[in-house]
Amino acid sequence: MIIGFRRFRELNIALLAAGAVASCSPLSSSQQPVQSSNPSVTYNYRTDQELLQANQNATIYCSQYQTAPRTANITNNPDGSKAVVFECVRTALPAPPPTTPATPGQSYTYRTDQELVQASQTAGAYCLKYGSQPMTSSIVTNPNGTKTVTFQCSLR
Repeated sequence: MIIGFRRFRELNIALLAAGAVASCSPLSSSQQPVQSSNPSVTYNYRTDQELLQANQNATIYCSQYQTAPRTANITNNPDGSKAVVFECVRTALPAPPPTTPATPGQSYTYRTDQELVQASQTAGAYCLKYGSQPMTSSIVTNPNGTKTVTFQCSLR
């Protein structure tokens, strides 16, 4: 009986030691991050055309992460230019392109840089949906002070 009690005590000591070692080990691989941030990219621009180019550049930049650009912030720089920050965000996987329809020009009226970027992203998604990228654009100023941008999907 003394031998059985000794074995029981040795087994308990071994289990306690194993538990102590396990508690000092690194966290398991299932640990979830508390905070994460998306890749982002910032471009300086002065004109609407440069802003459209920045949006296209952000699309290319974000594509390396299998993401799409989203405008996070537009600020004024001391030199009179502006800075636009794009965050790269995950989007739903695009469906395979359906039969390509005729690609008429898509026109959007805008007043702000934010509206111009949104129009560019909407038109870009349309062109991408039908498998025709890149797209071209033209901008005209309207008599009431607004501007109209027209995008045309390019054939590959």
